[in-house]
Order: sequence, then C-alpha cells, then structure tokens
Amino acid sequence: MIFKGLATGIGSLPLVDAQKAIDLILRYVPVAPFWPQLPKCDMREGMLAQFTENLPGIIISARGVKFLPQDREKELELFYERFIAQDLPYFKISPDFARGLYLFYQRLSGMDLSGLKFIKCQVTGPFTFCAGINDPEGNSILHDKVLRQAMAKGLMMKALWQLDLFKEFGKKIIMFFDEPYLACLGSAYTSVGRNEVVDLFAELNDTLKTTGCLTGIHCCGNTDWSMLTDSGIDIINFDAFEFQERFVLYADGLNSFLKRGGIICWGIVPTQSYNSNQTPEGLAQKIKSGLEILVKKGIDQELLLERLMISPACGLGTLEVQAAEGILSLLNQTSAFIRKNL
Repeated sequence: MIFKGLATGIGSLPLVDAQKAIDLILRYVPVAPFWPQLPKCDMREGMLAQFTENLPGIIISARGVKFLPQDREKELELFYERFIAQDLPYFKISPDFARGLYLFYQRLSGMDLSGLKFIKCQVTGPFTFCAGINDPEGNSILHDKVLRQAMAKGLMMKALWQLDLFKEFGKKIIMFFDEPYLACLGSAYTSVGRNEVVDLFAELNDTLKTTGCLTGIHCCGNTDWSMLTDSGIDIINFDAFEFQERFVLYADGLNSFLKRGGIICWGIVPTQSYNSNQTPEGLAQKIKSGLEILVKKGIDQELLLERLMISPACGLGTLEVQAAEGILSLLNQTSAFIRKNL
C-alpha cells in the first residue's frame, strides 16, 4: 500500500466534549482517524491513569497513579491468571476512562466507512507507563523488572482488547505505543538498556501482529532510533519538526527498516511551537529536505514516499482548543500538498 502523506493523530485532544473531538478528527484525518483521549475531561483519561484498570497493585488518587499493593504476590498471581487465560474483557478500558473511545466506536458503527482506510488506536508504552509510577518507597517501578514485565503484558492486553473491539469494521488497525520516555534512555536517570527496549517491543510486536494490525511507536523526543528500527515494529513516529536532523543520522537502519516493510510517520506539524504563519508548503519542504539527505545516504526515494505518513509532533491534550484545531487543519492541508506535489 502507498501511504505518501497519509495523516493520522497521536491521541490526546484538549476538548471536554467527546463528540466535538470526534467531529474534528473525522473532518481533518478522515482516512486514518483515531479515538480521542481527553485528559481535560477527566483525570482518568490521563496518559497513565487511562490504562490502569485491573493492573496489579495500581491505584489512582488525587495525588496521581501509584503502585500501592495490599498483597503484591497475590495481586500478581491474580493478574497472571487472567493474562494466561487471555481474558480480554478483564483488561478492557471502561467508558469512565475513555469516553472518546466508546463514542468513536459508536460513530463508526453508524457511518459510511468507504473512505476510511485505517483505524488508529493507542496505548501508553510500558517504559513511559512504569517510569511515571512509584512504589511505596518512592522508587519508580521501571527499575523493578518483575513489575515492568507485568505492566508490559497488561498494556499489551489493553491493546489486544482494542483490536478485538474495532475488528468488526473490517479496516486495517494501527496500534501505537506512546513512549516519550525513550528520550531519556542513555542518560544518568535510567539504567534501562537498549537491548531491554528492543527485546520487550519485539515481544509485544510479535503478539500483536498475530491480529493483522500495524504496530507503531511514538516518541516525541530524540532517542536512539536504532532501537525502534530493530524492534520489528511497523511504524516509527518521531517529531520531525524538532529532531529531523538527528533522525536522518540513522539512515542505515532506516533503509533496512523500510525494505522490510517499515513506515516512517513524520511528526511534522509542531505542537508547542505551532503558529498560524506555518504553511503546508513550508512543512512539506522540511520533510523534502530530510528525504533528500536520506536519498543521498542510499535510500530509494520512491520507497521513502510510499512509506511516508505524517502526524502532529505530539499529542494536543495540553493545548488550547483553537490551537489544536489549527494544528489538525494544517496537518490535513500538508497531507494534501504532499500527495499532490512530492
């Protein structure tokens, strides 16, 4: 399939009205729409809290998301019983935690889907999820390998539950893991190694791919992009507005990634630095400059264009509604410009 500028979104929007959020999504990213995460609507729709239900020892309070088990071993035992049984309903995301997901499903159920090619879903990635949750001693559970493995499996089940929910529409589903924490790897703040990232995502990817979906990782900071090219995932989504110059340094790995069917999703529409003076022509030219560098490094130009998606640089949940709509509109215009002119 030729993607060439196909647009999708990251997940979060700043609206509190889920129907209006879905209106925006279907207006501006109609070919690969996504269900909206609405953190301003409810704290349970925050990046961590939204995926916590029935994960062992996790509680949500006004102070945030914590690992505070009453009986760690018993809770892990119950969790693994449900995991081994592949009990998808046990790992569902409830309406109170994802109003936009259920209304998006209802909207798709009642509309003409002939122009829709993909349905894009998302879950917080295991490294970002664990890095944001502390145990009773105040330590991040990221560094507890037993808990990290359990949480990764739980998040995978929540991804599988989404895939099962949306499969009835007969469209290819894209499942993103949102992993901003990967930008911290290699720093003094984490002991997580490159191979741990590659191995964990290879495991998650192998399971999810049995459903026929496309898998992706979104990281809005700079990282070691070879971790992602080597993990077996289908789509790498990066902040092309801020980090394109660093991303293209990984040309050799990207070449192999593309040749085996990989897709690069250029997060070309800026979020924090968005302004109304930015144009589709200017953003497309920035992508073109990145493509030219990769072509000079030996990557086939047609392959790059065929496997090129675009998105905002990051989620829009913290922005003002007017800015979020402006970004989605610019994304839509940039997609059309790329398809016609690149």
